[in-house]
Amino acid sequence: MMRLATFTAADRQMWGAVGETGLIALSDGFPQWATLRDVIAADAWKTVSDKAEKMPVSHSFGSVRWDIPVPNPEKIICVGVNFPDRNAEYKDGQDAPSNMSLFTRFPRSFVGHDTPLTRPPESPQLDYEGEIAVVIGKGGRRIPQGKALDHIAALTLCNEGTIRDWVRHAKFNVTQGKNWDGSGAIGPWLVPYIDPLQITDIALETRVNDEVRQLDRTGRMLFPVARQIAYISTFTTLVPGDIIITGTPTGAGARIDPPKWLVPGDIITVTADGLGTLINGVRDE
Repeated sequence: MMRLATFTAADRQMWGAVGETGLIALSDGFPQWATLRDVIAADAWKTVSDKAEKMPVSHSFGSVRWDIPVPNPEKIICVGVNFPDRNAEYKDGQDAPSNMSLFTRFPRSFVGHDTPLTRPPESPQLDYEGEIAVVIGKGGRRIPQGKALDHIAALTLCNEGTIRDWVRHAKFNVTQGKNWDGSGAIGPWLVPYIDPLQITDIALETRVNDEVRQLDRTGRMLFPVARQIAYISTFTTLVPGDIIITGTPTGAGARIDPPKWLVPGDIITVTADGLGTLINGVRDE
């Protein structure tokens, strides 16, 4: 099955398949599915892929704006402190907790591939966090961990950009630092989830201006993806198109001495085995 993406051309958002030289617009051929969330909910990936195989590229890569692949998810849930070295970064002497830390993000806080992240005037502390994102295909509540991976439709990449000093404003303080408009990115595309090896132990790397800042493997996650799905679905019903952002390795700019915040002109790349590369610059609002 082909990779799928959401993009804008001539001020019109559409979705389609990713070809070798560009994108194959499919939206008009399937008016019953307005977005990729609808395609996922209908379990129609193979149907649209089969049609795309017979069609030419309609938009070259340089002629479109990449958007976040699922533009209208019901939920974006992020897992924090999910690698061993990340827990140690907090220097609080505490062992890794028995349950995962979670927070939510809004779709508006993300841009797509090849669009700059936005640094707001209120703070210079824009930071990067390279992660893998899981898109739910089959919804459910109280999903058993042993069957959790069966509920994945697709995988993609995320730069879970953060305004660091705004996650220190109060006792319950993650939401405001994690939801600045356009501060993070998801994309470029959705890769169909077919095999557990796509997620259970793959390399994840983040570079800033070609300097490796983060490098780890998903097999070292404190809370593997199957456990994330099982745990989250205990308290909320997961639905098709929901996105779980699975955690970032050590090496974010805030943990460098002195900290290295992102500035206009920086180029951040997030790469994972089999998923491609998410590239974003930085701009001032």
